[in-house]
Amino acid sequence: MSGLRLMAVHAHPDDESSKGAATMARYADEGNEVLVVTLTGGERGSILNPAMDTPGVLDRINEIRREEMAAAASALGVRQHWLGFVDSGLPEGDPLPPLPEGCFALVPLEESTEALVRVVREFKPHVMTTYDETGGYPHPDHIRCHEVSVAAFEAAGDPERFPDAGEPWTPLKLYYDRGFSQQRMEAFAGEYERNGEPFPMQEWLERVRKHRSERGDTTAARVTTRIDCAKYFPQRDDALRAHATQIDPNGVFFAIPMELQQRLWPTEEFELAVSRVGAVESLVPETDLFAGIEDERR
Repeated sequence: MSGLRLMAVHAHPDDESSKGAATMARYADEGNEVLVVTLTGGERGSILNPAMDTPGVLDRINEIRREEMAAAASALGVRQHWLGFVDSGLPEGDPLPPLPEGCFALVPLEESTEALVRVVREFKPHVMTTYDETGGYPHPDHIRCHEVSVAAFEAAGDPERFPDAGEPWTPLKLYYDRGFSQQRMEAFAGEYERNGEPFPMQEWLERVRKHRSERGDTTAARVTTRIDCAKYFPQRDDALRAHATQIDPNGVFFAIPMELQQRLWPTEEFELAVSRVGAVESLVPETDLFAGIEDERR
């Protein structure tokens, strides 16, 4: 199916490359329109790649992250739009410090929702993707991204909501990204164990096991949709590397051979949260984000 429109809503530049990136690359390659909406500029993100932690980089971080985002979008073959809010940063400490004045997480929900509704009504997506109610992890911008995305999905088609934000448009399906699953890492770890080799992401896996055993893990149970996109894993990694301040190309994230990833886990996972083309229960399990949507090329 081609000629349909997919909008992926993310909190910061680089999030789009680590969550559903290969899926976006696949749909773009198949002739669909794909738009990444980045809610903040990532201005308060740390420099996580030692090679980029050099004099002058922090002074130009806003400009650099925009350049990185443009390179990542090009690698994936998608369009990208900045919503223009300011990164809230990840508060640390006990007790946690207050969020910075004017940051995205403190912007009134109605204001940020209207800003996203404008983009929805202009782009007219058939499908939207974002994070679940936890944000994927407890960053205030990720949690707010979920709230804004859900609110905009509901409001965009209502002519009484934000009448100055463009002609109403009703998206048909809303998905939550379900990447970074423990199941996926366990599959890779099992292959290393069978080959008698140490698993390069063992420390990360142990932390996930501990965290999810304490709070209970429902991630796998919530997966409804698996997109076969192994062909596009190299584009995903190219997009990740484009975010050079955030991704260490020599880090463990790239340690698992591409062939093994494509063979053992060739999909990306999503949860169908809302459907306007039929009851969710009647549609799942799925292998296509556009399942149930007629290709009207509107």
